[in-house]
Amino acid sequence: MKHPLFIKKQVKQEIQLGSAAVFWMSFPTVAVFYLEIKGHSKLHDMYQGSLGLSGVLLSIVGFLLFTDTCIYWIHRCMHHKAIYKYLHKQHHKFKIPTPFASHAFHPVDGFLQSLPYHLYPFIFPLSKMVYLSLFVFVNIWTISIHDGDYRIPGILIHIVNGAAHHVDHHLYFNYNYGQYFTLWDRLGGSYHYPSALMGKGPHDDIQKLE
Repeated sequence: MKHPLFIKKQVKQEIQLGSAAVFWMSFPTVAVFYLEIKGHSKLHDMYQGSLGLSGVLLSIVGFLLFTDTCIYWIHRCMHHKAIYKYLHKQHHKFKIPTPFASHAFHPVDGFLQSLPYHLYPFIFPLSKMVYLSLFVFVNIWTISIHDGDYRIPGILIHIVNGAAHHVDHHLYFNYNYGQYFTLWDRLGGSYHYPSALMGKGPHDDIQKLE
């Protein structure tokens, strides 16, 4: 909160925007869930799965890779000049995000970026319990990459898109669009090694000022 780019009453604004977004996003989300419980998806009970533990693990990996790929391209499209100012700009108002910024989106922007989570079980078989667990996980992950804690095990720095990577996305705009991994940023030419891990991050700026 000491950083020059941390805006006045930012947390209050993040909470207000996030609360409104979650409210409006809940309507299309419930509609999709309704289709799922009515049997229009490929969700199944755990005991109906025929692949056992290996099948569960494979579905988790598939879910993460599928959603990471889709979200990368949806997120990148949100930065197109024809769309950005109408939708995604609200989220980028927060250059130094807090965990409350994790859901502070325009409702349409937020739902579009959550759409891959809903699409996956309509395309691929998935256990209901695994789906629920992953849905909780992705919300926790979204909070974690906005939490300002830039520590990440060294071996994972070039693989996992953590808070250190994502704060650079907020600061420098055209980098690190990924959700969990850095794969698509590398393939798409948008990867940026975290400034916070080079002694040039927000905490370092504060130390210099002090």
